[in-house]
Amino acid sequence: MIATQSKLPGTGTNIFSVMSKLAEEHQAINLSQGFPDYNCDPKLIEYVADAMRQGFNQYAPMTGLPTLREVIAEKMSLLYGANYNPETEINITAGGTQAIFTALSAYIHPGDEVIIFEPAYDAYAPTIKLLGGLVKPYELAPPNYEIDWEMVKKLFSANTKMIILNSPQNPTGCVLSEKDIKALIKLTKNTDIMILSDEVYEHIIFDGKQHHSVALYPELRERSFIVASFGKLLHTTGWKLGYCLAPEQLMKEFRKVHQFNVFSVNTPMQVGIARYLKDPQSYLGLSAFFQQKRDLFRNLLAETKFKLLPCDGSYFQCVSYEHLSDEKDVAMAERLIKEYGVASIPVSAFYIRNTDHHVLRFCFAKKQETLEKAVERLVKL
Repeated sequence: MIATQSKLPGTGTNIFSVMSKLAEEHQAINLSQGFPDYNCDPKLIEYVADAMRQGFNQYAPMTGLPTLREVIAEKMSLLYGANYNPETEINITAGGTQAIFTALSAYIHPGDEVIIFEPAYDAYAPTIKLLGGLVKPYELAPPNYEIDWEMVKKLFSANTKMIILNSPQNPTGCVLSEKDIKALIKLTKNTDIMILSDEVYEHIIFDGKQHHSVALYPELRERSFIVASFGKLLHTTGWKLGYCLAPEQLMKEFRKVHQFNVFSVNTPMQVGIARYLKDPQSYLGLSAFFQQKRDLFRNLLAETKFKLLPCDGSYFQCVSYEHLSDEKDVAMAERLIKEYGVASIPVSAFYIRNTDHHVLRFCFAKKQETLEKAVERLVKL
């Protein structure tokens, strides 16, 4: 055996893979990993098939097809009044996670500090550590996972390089308010701190609430990367396509890394998506589609012993079982799979310190019959 030294010694297989594998072994209903169990619009599949038949089967430009970047620019202008240059400020990526990895890789040096809000998507911290950066976690707590911005300010130091936002948030379903945004603007004013805004669930927001994209605010837009996902938007997580937006100065460095990471991404799917997104209804109707699922799932879960936590966005519903058991959330999630046949994600997995508030996350991007069948089993708890 050769001698090796791990760059991520404390990192194992991620919780999504672990729970999905366990669900498969026990033939459990998988409400753990965030993917739909229904198909995307047949029209979109036909558009992609047409592109293949028409010969769009070779490398796309490194930055993405111009037609797709132009459609994204139109979408940002329509929704947020933000003008992004499709030639210099938009880049198509192999999913949202690759965009996050690339943005961090372009700017984080050893010793740089990055503030994240936990529970946080599990790709943030390992990527920062891989690059030699230091993770400065701010821990949020149920039921509302509210941010105390005065406490966030105390995390600032001379080495603070970036803040990572995620709204609507995975796993909590919380969304940033205008008050949050104004506090962030105040904190970052007259600094060189960058923002990485993970907005992959931007179109999945409920009860008439507004998505406060950093694109809406010039003071933040000038210092921000915005990451988005076609997988979440189009019910096509397996296609692994997304995009990143940033001011030209920031995007130049992003592209330097991107070109040596994946270079370009799936050509016929870019052609099909560009054609599909020309109709704004392809994304404007998404909130209503998922609100129906959220409301159904919450009504069903109300019959169980779980306590429902707020869900203002994303397609995840968190529940507390603190009043039921002192079990660790990992143990509870495993028991739900083995004894009740339903897979969830223990929310402690989204904290670096594995902070356990006895909360589980369920994905409701599923068929109605899937959700009904799952809750039929959970009511037995």
